[in-house]
Amino acid sequence: MGSEEDESSAQKLKRAAAAAYDYENDSRWAEYWANILIPPHMASRSDVVDHFKRKFYQRYIDPGLVVEPMSMGGSTQSPRQAATSSSPSRPASDQPRSRPSVSSTRTSAPSGPAAGSSPTLMRWDRQTIQFSINAWVLALALLSVLPIVPKHLSNRAYKLSFLGTTCSSLYSLYTLYGLPRAWNLQGAQAWLQSVVATKDFIYFFYSLMFATSHVSLKFALIPISCRAVELVAKFLRRNSNSSTLYRKYLEEPCVWVESNTPTLSILSSNAEVGLGFLQIISLLSLLLPCADRWQRNIIQTFMYWQLLKLMYHAPVTAGYHQSVWSKIGRSVNPSIQRYAPFLNTPLTFIQRWWFR
Repeated sequence: MGSEEDESSAQKLKRAAAAAYDYENDSRWAEYWANILIPPHMASRSDVVDHFKRKFYQRYIDPGLVVEPMSMGGSTQSPRQAATSSSPSRPASDQPRSRPSVSSTRTSAPSGPAAGSSPTLMRWDRQTIQFSINAWVLALALLSVLPIVPKHLSNRAYKLSFLGTTCSSLYSLYTLYGLPRAWNLQGAQAWLQSVVATKDFIYFFYSLMFATSHVSLKFALIPISCRAVELVAKFLRRNSNSSTLYRKYLEEPCVWVESNTPTLSILSSNAEVGLGFLQIISLLSLLLPCADRWQRNIIQTFMYWQLLKLMYHAPVTAGYHQSVWSKIGRSVNPSIQRYAPFLNTPLTFIQRWWFR
């Protein structure tokens, strides 16, 4: 009962984030909507537009959002079904084409079927690459925490697991958002503004930070392991149903992972916030014995708290992080008011920076 309530509340937060998302300033939404083939009288209905906005949000922003089918029979067609019924000789993909090279290939190709198979193969290749990288990350993360593994191998597996997540996130950003349109400051700023609040960018920055850090915190493996488990399970569920090995050994764990995605997100959020305080503690422990190392780590700690601030405000992670911080506030604030009221002034200053 408790897990169902948590999942329901998590989905409410996701739906609220999807409704509040600024679709008009996202160039992908215009292209996505242009590739959806539905009757004109339905395209003007707000409930139909909202439904496809949620589908868009699920595909590009937060795959964990559950999108219910539309209640009316004529409006439940997916873009693939609508495209198939309107042009039988030209099969369409089940998702809008977002890369210009695909559409140009379709236009210049002499035959429809050959052009329609190209994006399908490209998507399969991207999914397979992502699955391979994340399975590799999961195996290395497990190897780095096993007590029987020698320390030098454990440390190398720790670094490689973060490098794998860095590559996976960067590749996902490239396939979904491409490269900046112009290689100048203005073009780079426009591209960063379009990706900075996405989960892929957040994990890219997170994993790059720990991959280059001199401090080894095995606790930091929890968020990237949860991400890898979720993506691996999703791939296996969609592509390995015909495998006997999958049905015998992996189907139940994959079903559990997909049904408990909010739980994994809550676990990741708690670990990410806890890491912020662990880094502050590590700074204090290194202050006296190693001043040079402390100077290097204080920069990383400041950057990590900037990342935590981004996680608090980004729509894809805001719901979980705000829940964690509200629990911390309810636990800590009474003790501060009672035993350390002099901390109110610095905490007020920190809160102004945090909510700015």
